[in-house]
Amino acid sequence: MANKPIKSKAIIHTEVGARYTSLVKPDRLKKAVRATLAQQRVKERVELTIVITGNVQLRKLNRQYRQIDAPTDVLSFDGDTAEVPPYGGHYLGDVVISYPKAKEQAQAGGHPIETELQLLVVHGVLHLLGHDHYSPSEKAQMWQAQAAVLRSIRAAITAPVE
Repeated sequence: MANKPIKSKAIIHTEVGARYTSLVKPDRLKKAVRATLAQQRVKERVELTIVITGNVQLRKLNRQYRQIDAPTDVLSFDGDTAEVPPYGGHYLGDVVISYPKAKEQAQAGGHPIETELQLLVVHGVLHLLGHDHYSPSEKAQMWQAQAAVLRSIRAAITAPVE
């Protein structure tokens, strides 16, 4: 008998920069979050924020937190564990995505921008859940989880274009 999928009770906030609001479908981003939480078997009530912005903001954050003076596609920031949300859950953190980088990567990979945004959301949420890709074994495990999530939502891709 197969395991029933877990439905996480997630509160998902989306913040989309003004110049990208007509280009981004928040429901697709939330679907990617929920699928990631389910694939990772997250049972607790969690809250997180997905931010879609531009290269300038990602470059500032990348420089400030990673000492890399260049824009990147996605950054994840763990939530402040000292604060408990009013509903009693756990604030996982923020996933910040560069729309221009996502668009560039989608074009290079020959797939829709929406699919690239979903991939970046999945990637960012996996980081919030403790995954990383510094070693080959960590990377293999994380890429396997990403592929499973992307397959579950029938995304046009299952792995980043490298």
